Amino acid sequence: MAKLTKKQKDAHAKIDKDKLYSVGEGAALVKEITNAKFDASVDLAVRLGVDPRKANQMVRGVVTLPHGTGKDVKVLALVTPDKEAEATEAGADFVGLDEYLDKIKGGWTDVDVIITMPSVMGKLGPLGRVLGPRGLMPNPKTGTVTMDVAKAVTDVKAGKIDFKVDKTGIVHAAVGKASFSAEKLEENARELLDTLVKMKPAAAKGVYMKSIFMSSTMSPSVQLDPKTV
Repeated sequence: MAKLTKKQKDAHAKIDKDKLYSVGEGAALVKEITNAKFDASVDLAVRLGVDPRKANQMVRGVVTLPHGTGKDVKVLALVTPDKEAEATEAGADFVGLDEYLDKIKGGWTDVDVIITMPSVMGKLGPLGRVLGPRGLMPNPKTGTVTMDVAKAVTDVKAGKIDFKVDKTGIVHAAVGKASFSAEKLEENARELLDTLVKMKPAAAKGVYMKSIFMSSTMSPSVQLDPKTV
């Protein structure tokens, strides 16, 4: 096992392993123990009492963080010519159709979100093996397949994120940057957590929100108290 550096030891020493922190306390502590030389992302890992293998217990959705993600999200709008101006005015970084489909076939995926229209989805099907593993395939459930292209682009740029429980029952999501104030991180985290609570599947039995951990890119994790959500 690799030895901890002095900064890592100091960070671990500030965390009470026997304590469950409130969301606000956790946000303040993660800021305090983050010492990366870059603006680290702050993430939540929420273990849910669901069985993702069962369709009636799948948890997937979208949420708009009140203070955004702190990340400059690159958006590709794959749209027909009549929608190009709308997408451009809304702030899409790349706008077009066939030329970008060809670039993706060649392996280009230098974007964070792809937004498209229902009529274009048929052309994206063959690209599933490229886009799927990278989480880039548009989906009507996340609002990235829509005729209201301008709203979709604006929402994503404003901090809308999509989340999905993984096969182990955990939802991972970024809720901001270490440069955010503790109050902004708390409000972003609560928005995500409140959304997860509202999405509890009727088929899920027992404790729904089993554990919550907050951490930054290179910090130790801080365990939050689900009862404070």
